[in-house]
Amino acid sequence: MSITALALLLDTSAVTIRRDLDYLDSVGKLSRTHGGAVAGLTAVESPYAEKVVQAIAEKEAIARLAATFVRDGDVLIIGPGTTTEALAKNLTIRTGLTIITNSLPVATAFVESPGNQLIMTGGTLRASILALVGDATNRTIRGIHADTTFLSGNGLDAEFGLSTPNMTVADADRAMAASATRVVVLADHTKLGVRTAIQTLPTASVSQLVTDSGSPSAQLEALSQKGVDVHIATIASGLLDTF
Repeated sequence: MSITALALLLDTSAVTIRRDLDYLDSVGKLSRTHGGAVAGLTAVESPYAEKVVQAIAEKEAIARLAATFVRDGDVLIIGPGTTTEALAKNLTIRTGLTIITNSLPVATAFVESPGNQLIMTGGTLRASILALVGDATNRTIRGIHADTTFLSGNGLDAEFGLSTPNMTVADADRAMAASATRVVVLADHTKLGVRTAIQTLPTASVSQLVTDSGSPSAQLEALSQKGVDVHIATIASGLLDTF
């Protein structure tokens, strides 16, 4: 149903309807769409605590390598995810960074990093990813220009692009991508070749991919051919291997 139809049906304002839909989406009761909502879930998201223990060594190697792309003084947008959280922890020793994020774990990583400035977006909490989403999030992001946006997502396929199960999360990620000079996707091998319900970004909008050696070679080659700079982190050292 649309926001307009719900406001008429319930005899209340569109602002109230929008706020309530954002809340119901955040607790998994429906899925927000542009201008309304649809019943049910687009896909089931794993709890954050479950994601944290998946491919731990690979995520840490990816984070170490991705951190080498950052220079002191950069303006960064860091999206939600366990791999981007690992990246944040690798950046706390830097100085002069400005970090904009909607991720609670990313923000927490910089609490004891006084040499850097952290900007937290507003928004509605989406518990499954420990991140803020919605109109307030997107408004904050649209007023920013960053050097680099780091995103994770639930799947990356050479033909489909970066994807997530939820429309509201996809909207926030798109806003983050549009506000930076380059977009770097951090994705371990479990996400390569995977398509989830909502396309976040087409492949052409991804500047660089940092992944691990377990990723399918056919996907890596296809991404490279589409103009994505592919970097492979090794678990032992996090060294760079570029396609």
